[in-house]
Amino acid sequence: MCGIAGQFALNGDAADADLVRAMAERLLHRGPDGEGSHFSGPVGLAHRRLAIIDLSDEGRQPMANEDGSLWIVFNGEIYNYRELREELLAAGHRFASATDTEVILHAYEEWGRDSLDRFNGMWAFALWDARRRELFCARDRLGVKPFYYTMAGGSFLFASEIKALLTHPAVGGRPNDRMLSTFLAWGVADHTAETMYDGIFQLPPAHAVVVSEGSVGEPRRYWDVVMNGAPRGVEDGAAAQRVRDLLTDAVRLRLRSDVPVGTCLSGGIDSSTVTALINVLLRAESPESVGDRQKTFSVCFGDPRFDESRHIDTVVAATGVASHRTTPDTEGLWEDIERLLYMQDEPFASLSIYAQYCVMRLARDEVKVVLDGQGADEQLGGYIAYQAPYIRGLLRCGEILAALREGIGSARHHGSFFSWAAHQSLVRSERRGLLRGSAPEVLRYAGSLDEVLKREVVASNLPLLLHWEDRNSMAFSIEARVPFLDYRLVEYLASLPLDQKVRRGVTKYVLRRAIRGLVPDAIRCRMDKMGFVTPEEVWMKGELAPHILALFSTPEFSGRPYWDAERVLRNYREFLDGKSPYSTEIWRVACAELWLRQFNP
Repeated sequence: MCGIAGQFALNGDAADADLVRAMAERLLHRGPDGEGSHFSGPVGLAHRRLAIIDLSDEGRQPMANEDGSLWIVFNGEIYNYRELREELLAAGHRFASATDTEVILHAYEEWGRDSLDRFNGMWAFALWDARRRELFCARDRLGVKPFYYTMAGGSFLFASEIKALLTHPAVGGRPNDRMLSTFLAWGVADHTAETMYDGIFQLPPAHAVVVSEGSVGEPRRYWDVVMNGAPRGVEDGAAAQRVRDLLTDAVRLRLRSDVPVGTCLSGGIDSSTVTALINVLLRAESPESVGDRQKTFSVCFGDPRFDESRHIDTVVAATGVASHRTTPDTEGLWEDIERLLYMQDEPFASLSIYAQYCVMRLARDEVKVVLDGQGADEQLGGYIAYQAPYIRGLLRCGEILAALREGIGSARHHGSFFSWAAHQSLVRSERRGLLRGSAPEVLRYAGSLDEVLKREVVASNLPLLLHWEDRNSMAFSIEARVPFLDYRLVEYLASLPLDQKVRRGVTKYVLRRAIRGLVPDAIRCRMDKMGFVTPEEVWMKGELAPHILALFSTPEFSGRPYWDAERVLRNYREFLDGKSPYSTEIWRVACAELWLRQFNP
């Protein structure tokens, strides 16, 4: 896990060493263990190292192959690097280190661009092929690791984070009004290749791009997920066993580390499953990265409506892990907000991000790597809002009885949610009226369940959550690993019929069966989804109110073209007076204003 940055001067000029090194310096938090750079004519590569695999100097980057014809800067982990290394050794390759970085170099030598198909992991890298005079850039299948780029002064510039690109004086001069307006109206980001900075883009997940002298190629998709839309058709026991086997191996691979590994534990099904599987592997295989006793990191709140301590206690009692906990509050949030925004680079749609930020800060004193349950909800229909498109899809296919059963199950398990959601939909629609300008409509839940899940995985939700997690973890020089996004598990879950994901209102059906006997039933059978949340509404009505009122009352806020400032302030006062319910649009406007002031794009 590291920070990468670089330049390719397309006009043939020499790379600007001062610029490239300055870009890398802004990524110090991603790699405090070392730095390096390499310059060759029009190409400059820089790296900040967070040492995880092979802590020796042989792991330094930029790294070259034996004859210096290939140079790479790499951020991420190739979890199956040991297996690939053995295959490459058998093919005649020789290694100077025990790193996964060198495995990428030799894999490229052996299989070229098709080497991406062989990697199991998370990655963003740029590989300079001196013979071809090409820079080959690639990002992992699900976009766990970031890769941003822009064109400036006749050069292709890339980096792990936007802030590094802003080092160039011609970059980030103004916001991308369309993306910012879409964020304000619909709460989405990272759903396209565009960012909230005009002219700065991200390489989409599962894409690679080739940059050569004089031109930047079109990003090419090298992998895709095919979602099965069939309502049923797989035997329950076989599906559950396959999910458990794949997930167990995904966790096993992600425990490979030469530094301590811990676990983020929210008390929900997904993180509890990862915690329980690590404990099984700890007894069976004794991975040195975990130690004698697994360490978990959790967030708690004094308000019982948002606190999951009792669920965390259940998992701790069942597994015997060493539990570490933190309690975020508004005083700490307001002190941290400037750094949090700086680390995220772009405004964020919810204060739930702060809970994760605090968990990563807690973990940094104990471990250097954490595993968590990110990505299960989008694949397994975990969000309650997915019930509606499931029923709608069944009706569209003529599955009337199945739709009726699902409707009854949803009403029984989640009736209060649907009542709240219907009201919230009206409130949010009204608050969008406070905004100015036009934003493309983003309907996350349009279509059948298979269509929604595909969109959630590749565009509308998961990429945003992975953005938050990467920046929150790297803000404290921690590597976050996500076993539910092992591509083998992703492909298998996508292949399953929909009744393995949702059945009679029960979400994550196949996972719940797969972890029977592994995770306590009090957790396995939970139907109230929370995760790392914060009491955002309570904070926005209480301790944060003076700060938000002051923010909404300034001349800077009134001068923005994105909202009707007078109506926003009036609407917020109505919320404070109990005359209007809360919705996250209020926070989004506040966060956008804070972002505009900090980055001044």
